[in-house]
Amino acid sequence: MYDFAIVGGGIVGLSTGVALSQRYPDAKILVLEKESRWAFHQTGNNSGVIHSGLYYKPGSFKATFCRAGAQSMVAFCQEHDIPYEVCGKVIVATEEKELPLLENLYQRGLQNDIKVARLTAEAVREIEPHVNCIAGVQVFSTGIADYKKVCQKYAELIQLSGGDLRLNTKVLKIVETATGQVLETNQGTFETQFVINCAGLHSDRIAKLGNVDPKAKIVPFRGEYYELTPEKRYLVKGLIYPVPNPDFPFLGVHFTRMIDGSVHAGPNAVLSLKREGYKKTDFDLGDFAEVMTYPAFWKLAAKHADEGIKEIIRSFSKAAFVHSLQRLIPEVQAADVVPTHAGVRAQALMNDGKLVDDFLIIKGQQSVHVCNAPSPAATSSIEIGKAIVAQIPAPQHLRTTVNV
Repeated sequence: MYDFAIVGGGIVGLSTGVALSQRYPDAKILVLEKESRWAFHQTGNNSGVIHSGLYYKPGSFKATFCRAGAQSMVAFCQEHDIPYEVCGKVIVATEEKELPLLENLYQRGLQNDIKVARLTAEAVREIEPHVNCIAGVQVFSTGIADYKKVCQKYAELIQLSGGDLRLNTKVLKIVETATGQVLETNQGTFETQFVINCAGLHSDRIAKLGNVDPKAKIVPFRGEYYELTPEKRYLVKGLIYPVPNPDFPFLGVHFTRMIDGSVHAGPNAVLSLKREGYKKTDFDLGDFAEVMTYPAFWKLAAKHADEGIKEIIRSFSKAAFVHSLQRLIPEVQAADVVPTHAGVRAQALMNDGKLVDDFLIIKGQQSVHVCNAPSPAATSSIEIGKAIVAQIPAPQHLRTTVNV
């Protein structure tokens, strides 16, 4: 019998395992991941950015966890010799109508206690010489990291504390018993007293297996990227973002220098026709039908029809994608970018058609379900793990470490 079983071996599941092992040193901890390696899906395909917390509503989980998480992630990378860089970023306005929105971002940064600075166009070009803009905001605490290596270290720490890590193990059924819960998997059954669901793209389904209704459904959005050819990487020194549309739930196409020195451009955001659909041709009839028959999706689609059409055009037209990049860096030409990997974002959509704008953590009888953990989940992972553990009733038979 395990004390805790975590479903999902992405960055949130693994960070929760670390937090549990620190809080309860004698606990029997199990982590189940259906893929052959850790951080296979969202974590392994994200932008690698250590976010500052600038964009998020003051007082929200995102703002609180991200601001603290950026500091704890940098400290973790330093402690464990994981590649990272606090390079900062610039957010730039390219049109007059964006200036009030840029100022709003600056003020939100101040409200969230983040170091920010207003920049003239000339000051922006001192940081990013090839950018076209009329004004900007500099965010000093933004960085980049290797989140795959962060996850590998999380897994190593759980194992060193005596945790049981199981790859290639898919949860098929959850059965409540008098003493806890039984997880039936393709690799046998596991009995546990408490379940923590960190299954990302399948978190809503795991919640329902555990008789918990998240009152939301995961809708997968694929983010497609290009990257600059090596000889054109000089065009981008760090991170360059546009002023986002405040009514659209994505940040817009931007440039990100990765920790390996490559420069990614994107993403656009289109509905994926499969929960794990990283290619345009990926299709799963069950996943597709689930979205198409969900009334809330059509409410969302109607609300964002104009932006959605633009995203679809960018998905199928390299010229359109490059045009959006040229708003930030006019020198970029079609020959300067090549396609690179895509990611799929697990976005929770409420039954009333509203996107869940914050982390969504739901408590069951003997379970906790993380049913929405989009960006900045990687940045915030250490803090999210601690917050999840704080919601779990302390088992009486386990020794507790205080002030962790």
